[in-house]
Amino acid sequence: MTAVITPFPIARRRAFIQKQADHATCLRPDAAGRYLEYQLQVQRDAMRRRGVTEDLIARELKCMELAIRQELLRTSLSTGAT
Repeated sequence: MTAVITPFPIARRRAFIQKQADHATCLRPDAAGRYLEYQLQVQRDAMRRRGVTEDLIARELKCMELAIRQELLRTSLSTGAT
């Protein structure tokens, strides 16, 4: 039996996700998109340095992106912004 250990499931790091979403909400939509891509690249590089496999990196980054976008949507709905 083998197990895959995720070194740090990004989507579960609530404070990190909140911080990224908070910063993105202060930016114009195009700048927020670039900011999100930059943050994903930073995390990609960090996981590669730690020897995480590419398929696991892709999965974790997708989870991170979805978590941040979900937080952005939740924030915009609660403030009434569009």
